[in-house]
Amino acid sequence: MSYQFSIIVPVYNEEDNLIRVEQALLDYTKIASRKTKILFVNDGSKDKSQELIEAICNRQPDFTYISFKENRGLSAAIKAGFDYADTELVGYIDSDLQTAPEDFNLLLEHIGAYDLVTGVRANRKDSFVKNMSSTIANGIRRAFTHDGMDDTGCPLKVIKTDYAKRIPMFKGLHRFLPAMILLQEGKVIQIPVQHFPRIAGTAKFGLWNRLFGPLMDCFAYLWMKKKYINYSVAKKSS
Repeated sequence: MSYQFSIIVPVYNEEDNLIRVEQALLDYTKIASRKTKILFVNDGSKDKSQELIEAICNRQPDFTYISFKENRGLSAAIKAGFDYADTELVGYIDSDLQTAPEDFNLLLEHIGAYDLVTGVRANRKDSFVKNMSSTIANGIRRAFTHDGMDDTGCPLKVIKTDYAKRIPMFKGLHRFLPAMILLQEGKVIQIPVQHFPRIAGTAKFGLWNRLFGPLMDCFAYLWMKKKYINYSVAKKSS
């Protein structure tokens, strides 16, 4: 049976989490509603993440990886995952396991009628400052994009791969994935998912990344929206 669904797992200095990630995703592949493979994208980690990733992929036939020469950021890691995906559907989850892989099945229930299904973190288990900065940033983003999404920072998404590969990614644009699908005249929906506190490793985003960075990215999105090229072929020669 061929794979139908690829899960991208960006990794940057997550050596303390990777064994947990292996077990959680291995467990998910056994209950997944679509035949699933895992794609680690090592974003130039400086710790033992690459060594652990290679060991995991050697013992788990459904696990694969690519590794950057140097750190390029989350948007670049997601973009690379989209570029290397070879399945009909592609998903994304963070390696901190603050969301549950089994919730992919909730999102996959809706992907037939939609082109992107994103999670919304119910009862978030983050600090007050992190929650408030994310709430403000999401409000600013909605005002710019009118995408109707409450939580684009939720690291649990499923996208039809042909749409994902057409997203013109740049640094910071991972926050605008639903908006970029809407630019392609695709359909998006958000579904509540579980959320857990981080129990290992350290967060890679601070107040600047969550609040001021996204504000600047909104202006980049507006420029891209104005310049975006979208077409569909009505007919071609055989």
